[in-house]
Amino acid sequence: MTRPPITKDAFPQGDSDLEQIYPYVYDELRRLAAYYMKQERSNHTLQPTALVHEAYLRLFKQENHEFKSRTHFISVAANMMRRILVNHAVRRNRNKREGMALRITLDRAVDSFEDDNLDLLALDEALHKFGAIDERAARIFELRFFGGLTVEEIGEVLDLSAATVKREWAVAKVFLKRELFGNSK
Repeated sequence: MTRPPITKDAFPQGDSDLEQIYPYVYDELRRLAAYYMKQERSNHTLQPTALVHEAYLRLFKQENHEFKSRTHFISVAANMMRRILVNHAVRRNRNKREGMALRITLDRAVDSFEDDNLDLLALDEALHKFGAIDERAARIFELRFFGGLTVEEIGEVLDLSAATVKREWAVAKVFLKRELFGNSK
């Protein structure tokens, strides 16, 4: 079964068309949710299926479905899931039932952050702070870390060379490590 493109042409008006593309979109969202949930603590209260369904509902509640490519769709969905997880962490911390902040294990594919644990809210706050300084490098970090995109895919989404993506990725990692861990790492 070939995948239809996830572009603005794939989302004409009408529920029947959305129902046709749902299995393909769901597979992409499920892959992202599995990626995210591997990073979460083992007793996380949000399940991957709930994350998929929430992201799907939020994505398709929007009137504008203009995705330029599958990679663009993945980056939008990754951002949506990040926001869902951050909102979940905010609500959880507000309740203070366990008295500790939500922790995540960073993606093992991200070499500099390998095996470190950090607070998702602290990462989100640091990323917002960094975005005010260097919006493009912050977006690169978001796509690489939260979206799991390769350097080449990020270059495609942002229309940048691989060298520029690598350089700005390095800048983002240094800034965020300093914000999150101080000079100890």
